[in-house]
Amino acid sequence: MASGSGGAGGSVTALWTEVNRCGQNGDYSRALKSLNKILQDDKDDVTALHCKVVCLVHNGNFKEALNIIHTHTKVLISDAIAFEKAYCEYRLNRIETALKTIESVDQQTDKLKELYGQVLYRLERYEDCLSVYRDLIRNSQDDYEEERKTNLSAVVAALSTWENFSPEDLGLPETSYELCYNAACTLIGEGKLPQAMNKLQEAEELCRQSFSEDTDITDEDIDAELAIIHAQMAYVMQLQGRTDDALQLYNQVIKLKPSDVGLLAVTANNIITLNKDQNVFDSKKKVKLTNTEGVEHKLTQKQLQAVEFNKALLAMHTNQADQCRKLTLSLQKQNPETPLPVLIQAAQLCREKQHIKAIQLLQEFLEQHPESAVEIKMTMAQLYLVQGHVTKACDILRSIDEKLNKLGMVSALVTMYSHEEDIDSAIEIFSQAIQWYQEHQPNSPAHLSLVREAANFKLKYGRQKEAISDLEQLWRQNPEDVRTLAQLISAYSLVDSEKAKTLSKHLPSPDTMSFKVDVDALENSHGATYIRKKAAKVAGESQLKERGQGDTKKKKKKKKGKLPKNYDPKVPPDPERWLPMRERSYYRGRKKGKKKEPIGKGTQGATSGAASELDASKTVSSPPTSPRPGIAAAVASSSNIVPPRQQKPSAASKKKQQQKKKKGGKGGW
Repeated sequence: MASGSGGAGGSVTALWTEVNRCGQNGDYSRALKSLNKILQDDKDDVTALHCKVVCLVHNGNFKEALNIIHTHTKVLISDAIAFEKAYCEYRLNRIETALKTIESVDQQTDKLKELYGQVLYRLERYEDCLSVYRDLIRNSQDDYEEERKTNLSAVVAALSTWENFSPEDLGLPETSYELCYNAACTLIGEGKLPQAMNKLQEAEELCRQSFSEDTDITDEDIDAELAIIHAQMAYVMQLQGRTDDALQLYNQVIKLKPSDVGLLAVTANNIITLNKDQNVFDSKKKVKLTNTEGVEHKLTQKQLQAVEFNKALLAMHTNQADQCRKLTLSLQKQNPETPLPVLIQAAQLCREKQHIKAIQLLQEFLEQHPESAVEIKMTMAQLYLVQGHVTKACDILRSIDEKLNKLGMVSALVTMYSHEEDIDSAIEIFSQAIQWYQEHQPNSPAHLSLVREAANFKLKYGRQKEAISDLEQLWRQNPEDVRTLAQLISAYSLVDSEKAKTLSKHLPSPDTMSFKVDVDALENSHGATYIRKKAAKVAGESQLKERGQGDTKKKKKKKKGKLPKNYDPKVPPDPERWLPMRERSYYRGRKKGKKKEPIGKGTQGATSGAASELDASKTVSSPPTSPRPGIAAAVASSSNIVPPRQQKPSAASKKKQQQKKKKGGKGGW
């Protein structure tokens, strides 16, 4: 604290002594009381006013401090109070005003330059900020060098992340976890994700080590400090496609409820992007975290735009059409040159089956902003395809000059023209692309690939004459390409047979083309679709083999059939053994329960009388199961046909029955 230059007696001197003592002890509230007493005697005391502003700044009363500065502009010289004024404006998020205040000072002190760097960083003027910090580090020697290097590394990370600019290696150390974290952010901006993950793990270890010595720090405090590192780890996992791991780590950060509203908003936004159109209820809860007060001052403009875009997409996925339109219109006003709000509006119209309106909306934006032609025209082509207007989609795609000769675009156009059976247009696309590569990238892999595909396409659709020039170009490029030469000869054979004969001389001889292939093994392989039939054996050769004069194959020994356990070779087998027991002549039926009516058998509701009527064995036409005295002759005379079940089975039927009764059949004669 500064001391007064004069006063009204010893009381003022005592008050200044009190102010100095309180300032050294950090008791700024008590110092303010003494300063107010001094100012009662002399309200324009410059030193007292300056000290009061400083005390208010230390207490966080930035508005009151700024009011004092504005009220006493005649007394307080702008250069003398410039730092305090700019700092109050900076803390009140009046960044543009703070910049004007700093730039109005002719001779900037080191602390004003420090503040200047912070203001430039908040205004996202990273290159200017970089030069300010480099100058500060070069020309200052005090205890704050590490903090300046940390800020410088943050600027480098911002340049890499938001502007895809990588400055030269500044040789910054990585002795603290803040420096290590900023180095990881720089690597993320450069797309070096594995190295960035390793660097973040180092930052986590350094953070734990720095707090392990302090006994007053709890595990919860350490986790809160590590939250930003874990959130960045989750972001790297998300970029690597490890969505489940990223989501788990993001949720852990959310559960900690960090005090940094910027970190909370970014984490919630990234969870929403992982959920997409799934888990909508969780996304709705996370959206509330992005609306916390003060978020707009913690995030960059690109981050804020991303959050708003995701809100609009979530509204679209949750069928909140009015909310989606409201958000997209607001985004369009804020960023009139960005095509994304219009694309979201078009997507919403498509969800409402209004494809024509969506195309009209895109066409209007295209007329106003031709610089966004690629994204808009690609979307319009997709909408035409959805409606089935393939030719219109092709016309739109052909109007994109920047992409017309790209391999992907050529492939898409050729496919669509082939679908429409417009072969001439497809060949024209090939010709234009080949001509472009011939002029700009001759004999490049993309050029030769296009020529080959064009030749194959023409051969496929019977345009051999047009394919000849492409095949000749390929063959000249690689004279040892037998496949291309064969295609060229095949094409010439339909157009100029003499030329085909001349070219066929360049084919290698059959001996050089032969490969050591085992044909039999190839035919007998699992994937063979055609197997050559083996030649029939010569009769003489078979006779020799029968006589034992040739190579004889081992004959398979027939297994002897198993005989029943009660088999007696002296007793002849039962001639009716092939018939079921109930159809044999000596079958007398069951003794027990013979007169009982079957209970519960037959269809539902059937009676015993109906069951007897349906019994085929009791009808006149059904032959009796056993001969009865006095009717055998009548039965024999009435029909000479033997019932099927009493016929003796033939050799073939015996064989079949033996095969059927191999498993689980009852043996016996």
